[in-house]
Amino acid sequence: MLVAGSEKSVRMMYTHKEEMLVKLRKWLMISLAAMLATGALAAGGCSSKSTSTDTNTSGSTKSTLSGTIKISGSDTMVNMAQAWAEKFNTENPGVVLTVAGGGSGVGIAAFLNKTVDFANASRKLKDAEKSQATTAGLNAVTTVVAKDAVTIIVNSANTMKDITKEQLGKIYRGEITNWKDVGGKDATIVLLGRDSSSGTYSFIQDEIIGSGKTYAKSMRNLQSNQAIVDEVSKNADAIGYVGLGYDNSSIKVLTCAGVTASVDTVLNGTYPLSRDLNMISNGQPTGVMKAYIDWILGTEGQKIVAEQGFVPLKK
Repeated sequence: MLVAGSEKSVRMMYTHKEEMLVKLRKWLMISLAAMLATGALAAGGCSSKSTSTDTNTSGSTKSTLSGTIKISGSDTMVNMAQAWAEKFNTENPGVVLTVAGGGSGVGIAAFLNKTVDFANASRKLKDAEKSQATTAGLNAVTTVVAKDAVTIIVNSANTMKDITKEQLGKIYRGEITNWKDVGGKDATIVLLGRDSSSGTYSFIQDEIIGSGKTYAKSMRNLQSNQAIVDEVSKNADAIGYVGLGYDNSSIKVLTCAGVTASVDTVLNGTYPLSRDLNMISNGQPTGVMKAYIDWILGTEGQKIVAEQGFVPLKK
């Protein structure tokens, strides 16, 4: 049996022990948080600040990922890249993403000048660009993030349905200038293409025009895929090329050598003008950049690829 004074002393002793335990728990939590933050920064590279997560009172995981990622390049990829950035940012509000287009050449030039973290490119790096990267002290690493089909488009009134790579080569080199020479009506072909900074321009150069040969001087160089779609939809005699994601009801897409551009024909390699869509970084991505590229390659990122009309890496 305890007297009042002794009971009070015992309670004070327990209260003191509880305070010590609380202080010890706080010290352990602070130390653990510091260890996690140090590890995250060490793995994060220049753009990463933190890769930790918190659990809120409802039990769901809330991201505290933070950092800045700058991206520039392919006009073909720009709508998809913006959709990726917006969705990723809603899930990771601490990450600041900036996305700019301008063409693959523009993005690669920015990468070589070390002003962006990722260059979006609808073509492979050229040998000269690889040499420039090495000279600049960069380790250019290409990650394939989606696939695409370069589609050949004409006006909806055009009676053509199919075209071969050989016919395209002659048209874009200026060797064929009238639709009747490839099975169409008697009318001069209005030739549309991208500007020279475009990855699609380079792709057509390599796959259609041929090494050592040049585009026809009559070709109108437009600044974007959308500009080509808009012009073809208004001009009955026009022909152009755009990424698969720009196909819509205002234009007609020709089959190429009898093959329709689709998810299946791109993935099985039967569509003749298939290509990879790439993100180029300095070394393997780390920290917040790795988190972003992993997310793009994951379920949500690849779902957006399909929503934007391009081809996910896996069906």
